[in-house]
Amino acid sequence: MDFTELYRQTSSLVAFSPGAHFILTAVQDRIIVRRTDTFQITRTWLVDGSLSPAHAALFTKTNSKQKSQASNASSNQADSWITHIGWSCDSEYILAACAKRGVVHLLKLRDEEWNGRIDSGAEGLIKAEWAPDGRTVLCFSDWGLRVSLWSISTGTATYIQFPIYPDKGYAFRTDGRYFVLAERHKSKDTLGVYDATQAYKLVRHFPLPTSSLASLALSPTGNHVAVWEGPLEYKVHILTLTGEALASFTPCPDPGFGIRSVAWHPSGIFLALGGWDDKIHILDSLSWSTAAVFELCTRLPPHVNVWREPAKWLETTEGRGFLSYDRLQGTQILSTLRTDSTKPYPRSGVAQIDWNLIGSLLLVRFDNVPNAVYLFDFPSSQEKFIPKLRTVLLHSQPVLYARWNPVRKGSLALCCGTQSIYIWSDEWQGESGEEEEIAECIGVPAKKFETRDLYWAPDGKGLVLLGKDQFCCAFEVAEDTET
Repeated sequence: MDFTELYRQTSSLVAFSPGAHFILTAVQDRIIVRRTDTFQITRTWLVDGSLSPAHAALFTKTNSKQKSQASNASSNQADSWITHIGWSCDSEYILAACAKRGVVHLLKLRDEEWNGRIDSGAEGLIKAEWAPDGRTVLCFSDWGLRVSLWSISTGTATYIQFPIYPDKGYAFRTDGRYFVLAERHKSKDTLGVYDATQAYKLVRHFPLPTSSLASLALSPTGNHVAVWEGPLEYKVHILTLTGEALASFTPCPDPGFGIRSVAWHPSGIFLALGGWDDKIHILDSLSWSTAAVFELCTRLPPHVNVWREPAKWLETTEGRGFLSYDRLQGTQILSTLRTDSTKPYPRSGVAQIDWNLIGSLLLVRFDNVPNAVYLFDFPSSQEKFIPKLRTVLLHSQPVLYARWNPVRKGSLALCCGTQSIYIWSDEWQGESGEEEEIAECIGVPAKKFETRDLYWAPDGKGLVLLGKDQFCCAFEVAEDTET
């Protein structure tokens, strides 16, 4: 892989444009756009750090009671920093929100002079993002009061009251037609379905069978929505967008604690559930019953591909180049962390469930084995349905994030907070001409850089690597072909 030099960033606010031609960065109160082929700066804006009118009135009243002028000055400067960024779906517009100032700035890539501004009211602002149409901005207020949907085409807004969560509990259908939002009215969980093509007109509004909704997940087909209870009860409900309850699922005989992770199969035929009990339940969409159950396996039989990160490889390579994982033979025994049940939200259970592009592989991470990544193999519709554990990747440090390639079915990238990234793929052409697995450790050629998170480019050809206050990009090296 080729790596770019290091660039500054604030709060991990770095994003590829939908076409992967540009990369957007926020540095405190400045927006920077670079080309991904040369990484030359194309546009830069310094956003206005002034408060919204409502925030200005509240701030003046609060500020009059403050005693320390110096501490206020430093606090005010940080409050003007950008907290959220985003591209519109066609890469024409850019969103930059200053949540503590109650302001959303709108910029246009091809017109540096054009700008727009959304000022929140007394309800405040906690999050802002683009809707799929690229012309509507969702603004979530503080305290769960409402969601404001601002159209930059008409300059008007639609308001929806009492969303349960600003960071989860809502979704757009894949085609962007419907917006589904979990709401709480009169202390009861409800679901609202809104038509995004008709100025978010209410289509359906119905109560949910949950007593304390944790979140929801809309199926890729848009026909079903899964809603599940809070951490004290392991129960998931499947409904249609018309409000019809299709099924409810609770593991028997011992349901254990609540659900931690939920993931729909890309085709919508399976629903994977992971809780605090180190088990993954796979439900099928025909009967909504258990089609398979996976448990945390610490004794790995010989037929499982086990790859281990080489010891002290970073010191050996001095953080440059790449090195293959060690392929382990025979039965392997993994050690687990002891769970401290006296602490709230103890480190146990399923930390991540994620399907690959076509649903042939399921990635699972367990908190009790933080250094391992499990890959389960799912057969195609033409094969006998016997899903099984295929591969386990072992690392010297706990895995922080693991991301599937958005374009290629068998490409995975992960990081462990070290000066490196890790790549796994089953698309390597072996000497026999068949696809084989490879697992590689790749050093980041930069001093004092720790990869704390990573994201794929939309075209699957590059990665953004995020450190504490810097970032760089990694791109595949194009192979020369003779003509």
